Amino acid sequence: MKTLLLCTAAAVLSASAASAADAPLDAARITRDVQVLSSDAYEGRGPATPGETKTVAYLIEQFKAAGLQPAGDLQANGTRAWTQDVPLARFTTKGPVAASFTAAGQVQTLTQGEHIAIRAAQTGVDRLTVKDAAVVFVGYGVKAPERNWDDFKGVDLNGKVALVLVNDADFETGQGDFGGKAMTYYGRWTYKFEEAARQGAVGFLVIHETAPASYGWATVKNSNTAEIFDVIREKPLEAHAPLEGWVQRDVAVGLFQKAGLDFEALKKQAQTRSFRPVALAGVSFSTDYAVDAQKVVSKNVMAVLPGAKRPSERIIYTAHWDHLGVGLPDASGDRIYNGAVDNATGTALLMELARVHAKAPRTARSIVFLAVTAEEKGLLGSEYYATNPVYPLATTVANLNMDGLRPAGPARDFTTSGNAPVSLQDDLIAVGKTHGRTYSPDPRPEAGSFFRSDHFSFAKRGVPAISYGAGQDLFTGGRARGAAWQAAYNTDRYHQPSDEFDPNWNAAGIVADGRMIHDLGAMLANSTVWPEWKAGSEFKAARDATAAQRK
Repeated sequence: MKTLLLCTAAAVLSASAASAADAPLDAARITRDVQVLSSDAYEGRGPATPGETKTVAYLIEQFKAAGLQPAGDLQANGTRAWTQDVPLARFTTKGPVAASFTAAGQVQTLTQGEHIAIRAAQTGVDRLTVKDAAVVFVGYGVKAPERNWDDFKGVDLNGKVALVLVNDADFETGQGDFGGKAMTYYGRWTYKFEEAARQGAVGFLVIHETAPASYGWATVKNSNTAEIFDVIREKPLEAHAPLEGWVQRDVAVGLFQKAGLDFEALKKQAQTRSFRPVALAGVSFSTDYAVDAQKVVSKNVMAVLPGAKRPSERIIYTAHWDHLGVGLPDASGDRIYNGAVDNATGTALLMELARVHAKAPRTARSIVFLAVTAEEKGLLGSEYYATNPVYPLATTVANLNMDGLRPAGPARDFTTSGNAPVSLQDDLIAVGKTHGRTYSPDPRPEAGSFFRSDHFSFAKRGVPAISYGAGQDLFTGGRARGAAWQAAYNTDRYHQPSDEFDPNWNAAGIVADGRMIHDLGAMLANSTVWPEWKAGSEFKAARDATAAQRK
């Protein structure tokens, strides 16, 4: 049976490759779409802004022109809209953010964005005031019963602010109870804030260190001091502590010193199961700022090419259309976060794939093109879709996500965000071989990229899902140039106003990546195969629970 399936897949892949050759991806169109979406006119594509209105209109216009059908919310007249409404709560700080530590009787005033990055409170309050809250160091802030790991050891955090390390306890050594260098979800800052709410703390402040965070302070500042979005919650305090934020490492180290503690020594202890929370004697934290909370509706944009034989079975391509909008100025005074690489590239490729698939004969299964909102706010658009799916997740064949492609020319290799234990990744590797390309494991597993893109919203509900990643072994310059390009982007442009369109970019690599993603989607859409999570995957049980619906 396995041999038969492989032969069938090979035949389908051959046919899909031929269709891709008949309707090749157009580098000029992709470049144009990136340039349009990342132009200043789109104001950084912030959700619930005029930039969103322009972006959504542009996407719909392109999908219509390509001949696709609307695939969003069901309307009163029985037809589908081009969008899915995504109701969100938007939180913004109003006026100045006052913040300070008191240590050894001395007040250290903190500048928002420079020393500390406090997120607008998401608990529904119109003002957050914390006065002289005691400060406790809680290591990595992890409670993982299945690993017999508890950083809290029953400490009472009521009325207290906790300082917490980013990433996992294994990051420094590359070995231990969390699987080594690759980040688990316990290492993500999102988990830390979730745990703060469960522990009843006033809040957590994540200590920023560039290596374990995988990005510099500029990214932290720009992502956390602008508008904050969340899904609308009946009981927000169950999901959010009042205070969520980051603090510069040097500030934290100074506090430890004033409390008579050694930061590096305690970090070493935190890498062990025996670690216990440590109070910073004589250290307290205060903050005061006003919050504007509003309910808004953003949009996921959805288009479909219905399947000719089994239209109720669907492959979903995704890319997030949003970026950070307008925020704090950089050194040049630029306040527009254009998001050219992140993620005008992925959105442009999503539209180009729609055009190419639309020109080919209809596949057996349906192909859905889903441009999601609010990825930069915590995967909220994809999370909303996965919680409120327009189409059943049980009969969603796979999710193929595109996020932050590299306009540096073609590469010999390719990768994915994290090493997903799913047969879908094996399928991608097989497609890559037909293109003469090799798979390279995620070059930065410690960055936790598997948990940082929209495919994760599908994966945790059981849908086989991967997020495609551009390779680093460039035809021009090899791995050295590819790694240097990525490092420079992470340092100088990621989540900064400088992520702007460059007319000197080479879109040939995005075209090559797009052909692979096209062929994988076409293969799945013309087959009867259902990708599966492998034994031991934390997502397998959720998929197996719906197996009867795929017979």
